Amino acid sequence: MLPTPRLLFLVLLAAPLIAGTAFAPWLSWAALIYLILVGGVVVSDILLSPDPKDIEVERLCEKRLSLGTANLVTILITNVSARVLRFDLRDEYPVAIPVDTDRLSGVVEPFGLCEVRYHLHPQRRGDYQFGDIVMRYDGVLGCHRRQVRFAAARTVPVYPNLLAARKYDRLIRRGQLCTIGLRSIRQLGKGGEFEHLREYTPDDEYRRINWKATARRGKPIVAEIEAERSQQIICVIDAGRLMATPVADPIQPDDPGLTRLDYVVSTALMLSYVVIGKGEQAGMLTFAGTVENFIPPRKGKVQFQRLLEALYNVQVQPVEADIAAALAYLDQRQSRRALIVIFTEQPLIGLLQRLARHHLPLCVTISDPHIVNVAGRPVTDSHGLFRCLVAEQLTNERRALLDQIQRSGALTLDVPTTSLTVAMVNTYLRLKEEARL
Repeated sequence: MLPTPRLLFLVLLAAPLIAGTAFAPWLSWAALIYLILVGGVVVSDILLSPDPKDIEVERLCEKRLSLGTANLVTILITNVSARVLRFDLRDEYPVAIPVDTDRLSGVVEPFGLCEVRYHLHPQRRGDYQFGDIVMRYDGVLGCHRRQVRFAAARTVPVYPNLLAARKYDRLIRRGQLCTIGLRSIRQLGKGGEFEHLREYTPDDEYRRINWKATARRGKPIVAEIEAERSQQIICVIDAGRLMATPVADPIQPDDPGLTRLDYVVSTALMLSYVVIGKGEQAGMLTFAGTVENFIPPRKGKVQFQRLLEALYNVQVQPVEADIAAALAYLDQRQSRRALIVIFTEQPLIGLLQRLARHHLPLCVTISDPHIVNVAGRPVTDSHGLFRCLVAEQLTNERRALLDQIQRSGALTLDVPTTSLTVAMVNTYLRLKEEARL
């Protein structure tokens, strides 16, 4: 229990009476009576104010926080007393996670409910610890302030951005995937299961004509075939030191940004989510100095949860990634043809030819938006000219390296972080449509 400025003011009013006892001793009795009255006011304030047992506090948030986005945390305060509750509240959130506000306040009416909110902005994946919820509230008469601690400690994991997967599901149901730049979810190919019948068009192949349906309807009818759903897609993720580089948003230069590995993990999970949603098999391999984890490709929601649990806490290792050993390990354990999506910044020249004999490799790299912007910026002075020449040289070297990778039989995808996920999913859908898997 803490004194308030009002109580201190009332106590200080007794100072003149106490000082006056030097001239009039009877004032000591007046001071004593006054202090007794003040004490009675304090006792009344305590008795009339809500008791801590009449206050219930609960924290509501997702069981899994999402990386790189605003995660809502709601605090519910229930007042089951007959007095108004005016409070200040502080939630002991994980100190390593930035928040938009750390001080919350409000008023709860008698037998009422109040909710206050704030947002967490995680910048790193992993496990974090919430503490208790601490509340201070004033007495009804304003003479004291009570501090109460409500037990609410819990561990919360920070996962890659799962909100993107939920948004993807909503857009599928509404048929609005194009609003975020994604291709249609239904792709038709050359082989697979029967989809439906339709009239023949000049662009259709003759072998797709259904002659029985043509005879019944008296006009050419073709059978539309849905692409097979048995392909396998494996994401190979480099967790070496080069993936620790933060990639800041060029629109917000003061933002340190997430690391390359953070963006790669989010994209790999989103790709796996789409793959499994289409009834195909998704797998994963992570490596740094050695192979750290390998999950063979399988179907189903259980497989996605397995991938999620394996990837949410993958951290960068301060070592040089051995991509040759990782690809050799994968080639030995993956005999069936698959789309191998390799997220790395390591040079791959000469490593993909063997892999391309049995699989379809796709090398995915993250372009630096600052280098791209400098290379295309007008030159106004000698310093700007030097920066532009260096940026253009780096861009040309990167383009030449990607061209060499393509000539080795692999595909390449080099995009900035802002379009990495959409570009990766669209590439997968295009390859499926072209029946290249």
